Amino acid sequence: MSKQSGLGDDLMISGYALGCDIGSIGNVGGGPAALDMTGICKSAPERKGGTRDGRCQFVAFFNPATGRSHERLSALPRSDVLVTYHRGTTLGAPAAALVAKQISYDPTRGDDGSLTFAVESQANAYGLEWGRQLTAGVRTDSAATNGSSVDFGTGSTAFGAQLYLHIVAFTGTDATITVQESSDDGAVDTWSGVTGGAFTQITGSTPGWERIQTARDQTVERYLRVVTTTTGGFSDLQFAVIAVRNDVEVVF
Repeated sequence: MSKQSGLGDDLMISGYALGCDIGSIGNVGGGPAALDMTGICKSAPERKGGTRDGRCQFVAFFNPATGRSHERLSALPRSDVLVTYHRGTTLGAPAAALVAKQISYDPTRGDDGSLTFAVESQANAYGLEWGRQLTAGVRTDSAATNGSSVDFGTGSTAFGAQLYLHIVAFTGTDATITVQESSDDGAVDTWSGVTGGAFTQITGSTPGWERIQTARDQTVERYLRVVTTTTGGFSDLQFAVIAVRNDVEVVF
């Protein structure tokens, strides 16, 4: 794949797609803390990986419209938020997910009349995770749908997965969003639900978000897709899903 710019990106916070209100992203980072364990017999540092961490810093424009940046960010909730950075909004594109506490919403009013807000979110419990988009940004279904698949490029892995969901809007009785897997894109190996890969049934109360963590030793196949099902019907479901398929053992 060729080099890319950052054009066409998006930022979602707890079910709200706020990318058009975001002027820049300064830091999407994370990883284990570097614990210094250098012995006096060494001539260079020795380090071990410590606790996982993560952060997302960005600058927002002032938009007081309903559901836009000021309403969502000025609340500074004590509860967790889900922040996801979409590197482009195409199926299979990279995305970073962060369960976090939002700790700032700090305005700067320039002498040129500009008004921007610096925002920082710091990880809570899981650290920053990079995965791939199982929806092309925000996907809209008007009925039960089998989504297109994403090829994760290698055979099955045996270290489980983490799945992230943003619910943007919903009109209907109920809907269930499920991640399915296949070893060969459904050619011979029939699509089946990832064990533990069904999000909580939606019956209203949107926007919202959810994080799923499968068993740590669970096999996850090469191809993944998102399907929506319903018992009572729906006419509008807008949502985004990110999958993190672990290539090594991960402990939170």
